[in-house]
Amino acid sequence: MLTVHEITRDDGSLSPVGLRVEGEALCIVEEDDGLPLPDGALESVMKRFGGPIDDRARLHEVDALALPGGAALKRMRHKGFYDVIAKDYLVLEVDGQEPLCALATTVAGALSHVAHAYRRATV
Repeated sequence: MLTVHEITRDDGSLSPVGLRVEGEALCIVEEDDGLPLPDGALESVMKRFGGPIDDRARLHEVDALALPGGAALKRMRHKGFYDVIAKDYLVLEVDGQEPLCALATTVAGALSHVAHAYRRATV
């Protein structure tokens, strides 16, 4: 599982939000519950909220997830000179395309919304 975000529970503990591949499907995992995402959801979210990587950015790879079809999703960390806390970004790498980079928190929220809507629509 590729951790993409953490949620603070009511008791103050942290609960990871992650992405994992189950068969040929990408799922978002919240509170140990895996919700399938519709085909193309990750690519759509990354195109909507992401952009090309700034060549000047110093990103350090934290983790990676191999996706169906040969693509890869990487969690990258950036801590600018003025930052107190590092920010995590997701980078989607698809063969033959420019990598897309987006703030991990934004992607996690959008994918969670899509997964919950998809579950309601398919029940």
